[in-house]
Amino acid sequence: MADLYEPLDDFKVQDLPERKLPFWKMAGPGAILVGLSIGAGEIVVWPRIVAEFGASMVWAAALGIFLQLWINFEVGRWTVATGETIYTGYCRVWRGFAPVFILLTLFSWIAPGWGRASGLALKALLVGPGGWGSDTVWTVVTFAGVALILFGPKLIYQSVERTVELLVVIVTVGLIIVAFAVGSAETWAALGKGMVNVGYIDPGMSVKAMFIAIVFAGAGGTANLFYTFYLRDKHIGMGMHLPTMLNPLRERTEAIPSTGFRFEETGENTRRFMGWWDYVKKDQILFFWLLNSVTILLFILGALAVLHPKGIVPAKGTLIWDEAQVLAEVWGEPGRYIFLLVGLATLFGTQLALVDGVSRSIADIVYTNFRGARKRDQSWWYLLVATVWIVAGCVITYVMEQRGVSELGFLFNAAYIGGFAMALYVPLTLYINHRYLPKVARPGGVCTVMMVIGSLVYITFAVACVIWEFGRV
Repeated sequence: MADLYEPLDDFKVQDLPERKLPFWKMAGPGAILVGLSIGAGEIVVWPRIVAEFGASMVWAAALGIFLQLWINFEVGRWTVATGETIYTGYCRVWRGFAPVFILLTLFSWIAPGWGRASGLALKALLVGPGGWGSDTVWTVVTFAGVALILFGPKLIYQSVERTVELLVVIVTVGLIIVAFAVGSAETWAALGKGMVNVGYIDPGMSVKAMFIAIVFAGAGGTANLFYTFYLRDKHIGMGMHLPTMLNPLRERTEAIPSTGFRFEETGENTRRFMGWWDYVKKDQILFFWLLNSVTILLFILGALAVLHPKGIVPAKGTLIWDEAQVLAEVWGEPGRYIFLLVGLATLFGTQLALVDGVSRSIADIVYTNFRGARKRDQSWWYLLVATVWIVAGCVITYVMEQRGVSELGFLFNAAYIGGFAMALYVPLTLYINHRYLPKVARPGGVCTVMMVIGSLVYITFAVACVIWEFGRV
């Protein structure tokens, strides 16, 4: 097995670069993660739960986002301090984590739930759910849009960042309009009660469904780990020593180092690290935690106001259309089209960020770890994985549509496997940050405690789900 892996170089000693720009001129990485987070968990999974059970378990959505905030902090800490991706950190512990995380990524995201849901949203917006074209046709259209955004411009990261930021603005503004249209004092009061109803789980909610719900409140699964790439390409911290990944179809690419750096614990480096760490905290608190919390609560509010009172529990791709239909009853045609546009922006943003993040993850793991992979640039591997992923997504959508499998099955499967991945990588992230980082960069008491709590939550749910699955046999 040792012959399978390329040796990992030790950290190179390098001073941490100076942070010279103010926060808002470096904003972007957290916004892309929000684009991932404002996805199926917010517009499909949680509104569907609320439509069926009401607001009694909204506390779990708030918990899921809050726990992921601390996970993102620690992923950011590693990349800022070393310039490495978080996956390389894992492989410093054990090289076998390379194939493990490739498999977790494959099994989590290969079923194109977001692509199909995005296609359904586009179809509903343009021709209605019963209009022309199959699910597969509209899914192909959205994947074609993803390919144009990824491989049209010269800088892949920049095109993803700008597109997702625009989509997040559309979603946020649209949701605020919807909230004013359908919200009432009673609805807001019910939402507030659900937030403080900590620990309550409806008897009709299985342990598997609750696990999925907590994982999908936020980015979820391995999607939180994509933050490592956005920081590097934005040249945050040690990422400033690394080149940005270019589009291999447009530009001659530059070799990206597979391993990173370690700074000496001087007073100057300590000061610089604290400046970058301040950036990561602001980036995640403002974009991921605050904006993500607001948007998921607004989506939940919409479902609580327009679906739950009518007893509508949508399935098989009709949630966005059903909610838009009810909004049309209370607010006319503008309500319908505003919500359909919000749904499309939400799901397409997730689809785009997922294809990009998955392709970066697998390309990075292969390029860094496997012998012979560095004969090709990392951007070449990215192009290969993204192309295969898009084609596979279209083919799998066609097969599943022919067999009558809805996109909800795709989405729940992704969250379920992603939850087991989190049970593995949350404690692993805490471990590498304590073991490999300079003392001044290691997690403090609060971050360590929160990561331990997160680890216990995900591991407990994972074990409970395994017991639950065996109990069904």
